[in-house]
Amino acid sequence: MIALLPLLLAAPSLSAPPDVKLPAVFGDHMVLQRETEAPVWGWATAGETITVSGSWSEEQVSTVAGADGTFRVTIETPAAGGPHELRVKGENEIVLTDVAIGEVWICSGQSNMEWRVTQSDAAAIPDADVPDIRLFDVVNTIGPAPREDCAGTWARCAPTSVPRFSAVGYFFGRELHETLNVPIGLIGANWGGTVAESWTSERTVRKFPEFGHDLDALEAARKRPEAIEAAYTVELEKWWKAVDRLVDGSTGWAAPDFDDSTWSTHEVPENWERTELGAFDGIVWYRKSFDVPADWAERELTLTLGPIDDMDTTWLNGRRIGGLDRGVAWNTPRRYRVPAETVRAGQTNVLTVRVFDSGGGGGFHGDAEAMRLTASEDQHIPLSGAWRYRAAASTTQLAPWPRKVSFHQNSPTALFNGMIAPLVPFAIRGAIWYQGESNRPRAVQYRRLFPAMITDWREHWGRGDFPFYFVQIAPFQYGGDLGEAAELREAQWMTQSLVNTGMAVTMDVGNPSDIHPRDKRTVGHRLALWALAKTYEREGIVYSGPSYRSMQVEDGAIRLAFDHAADGLVARGGELTHFTIAAEGGDFVPAQAKVDGDTIVVSSSEVKSPVAVRFAWGAADEPNLFNSAGLPASSFRTDDRRAVTAPD
Repeated sequence: MIALLPLLLAAPSLSAPPDVKLPAVFGDHMVLQRETEAPVWGWATAGETITVSGSWSEEQVSTVAGADGTFRVTIETPAAGGPHELRVKGENEIVLTDVAIGEVWICSGQSNMEWRVTQSDAAAIPDADVPDIRLFDVVNTIGPAPREDCAGTWARCAPTSVPRFSAVGYFFGRELHETLNVPIGLIGANWGGTVAESWTSERTVRKFPEFGHDLDALEAARKRPEAIEAAYTVELEKWWKAVDRLVDGSTGWAAPDFDDSTWSTHEVPENWERTELGAFDGIVWYRKSFDVPADWAERELTLTLGPIDDMDTTWLNGRRIGGLDRGVAWNTPRRYRVPAETVRAGQTNVLTVRVFDSGGGGGFHGDAEAMRLTASEDQHIPLSGAWRYRAAASTTQLAPWPRKVSFHQNSPTALFNGMIAPLVPFAIRGAIWYQGESNRPRAVQYRRLFPAMITDWREHWGRGDFPFYFVQIAPFQYGGDLGEAAELREAQWMTQSLVNTGMAVTMDVGNPSDIHPRDKRTVGHRLALWALAKTYEREGIVYSGPSYRSMQVEDGAIRLAFDHAADGLVARGGELTHFTIAAEGGDFVPAQAKVDGDTIVVSSSEVKSPVAVRFAWGAADEPNLFNSAGLPASSFRTDDRRAVTAPD
């Protein structure tokens, strides 16, 4: 049965388009979700009659474009197959060809979902000629309000189209295709380094009072962007002037004749954590003296310094020549033009750099070859090596960094508006998700935020509690982590209480020294196990590793029971690792753990009366607890001590 549905959308322009227009997600080579009522929508002249039909059926459905020029119908799709045609006819006619009917999944999240096949497993590219897998990659876009459309095109999966697509998405889709033998449509909507609240709509984010300031700023940014930028500039100037007043005389430290002989020295580029500064966060000044050839007189030069963590202000001979000091820019190489009149040709010159690090690593951290003053392709002065430095003020002495009323990819609602809203209400089977690293400092909040985001998507699509499977963040040695990573994993684990969700554990396929582990094939496989077992109800598929269920204290030890361990537990490669145990109010200490059927007994000679166990609670822990199907256990804890990310 085919139904007519109304749709209220803002008009795409002040005047209605003269021809029928469809969103970008409708195109040649697309996949429509099989055996469902699939919405088809778009824009036309107000009052224009629109007829939609598919070549798989003689039925047609018609509607009239509303006063705002929008239309929407639903059309019944058949069993998997194709190729088909989809026709949308008004005054003009759009004919979409090579339309497949199959299973459609959204592949979303931050960089580990965005990570391309070519970055992860280039060897898989030649074998990627799978035309029944279709790829649609949403172009990264932000929106201060929900956008009606996105940019992107459908393509058949091939060695030419797959390299830049999500590796996790591709390997997930490939396994579904091989097992189900139906066309698979994959819609990539992902952006590295982004937070969950950016992928959530305003009506849901409004339920979190802590985002009120950001949402108010968003509203202001919509109305008065120029005034907001000017106000931010004023606040920054005040902040930096206050910094200069903290240390008497520091305003003269950029002068070429300033005596820096009492300052310390260290080799640059190198983060200052390896110097006597250690874990210092705040303002550090650097100075470097060097000679400039006489024949460089009256020549404009180029200064390159590589990345500086986080911000810099740079002077040459007392004249400011550049700086990225309006916000964090820790990974941006510095490149500044040096006016000819600033250079002392044939004399000693002094380069001064004021560095502000707000947390984590600080200072210069690029390639030594990138640090140079250049006159031409074959004329340059190297600037790496020994620099003098002096700390001026720590972050504890500084006022809070000015908050800019701005809008970017991490603003609440920005990516929902720009990349998800344009896909709604396209018929999908479900979504896979890999994100969380950017929300790690707010793990306790994530317990509420992540389920709220999933529910938000489901409400917008109006397709019930569609499957939502996600990846637990992998082991990585986050600098200064005090338990935030484990608490984020815990928040993800807790999200499985939401109906029709599941989590792929990656404790064994991370990389403690790389936040982007290359093995995305295993990640896609584990997500596919969830979909095949739970969504497609394939029998005999083990889809989860051991999942902590309960504990019992017995004879100075703690016995742990698990779900998804019916065939026993496995300590891969030797004795179980990464278990700790604690007494009431005591510190957690390393423990011995032994498999006993589908339980584990944990103990320590240092703890006579244990009350709690933690497993793999370190940020970079790579434990060895698996079930007989070879799937790893998630990190967990049995205690309810206050989380380090709990709000004050």
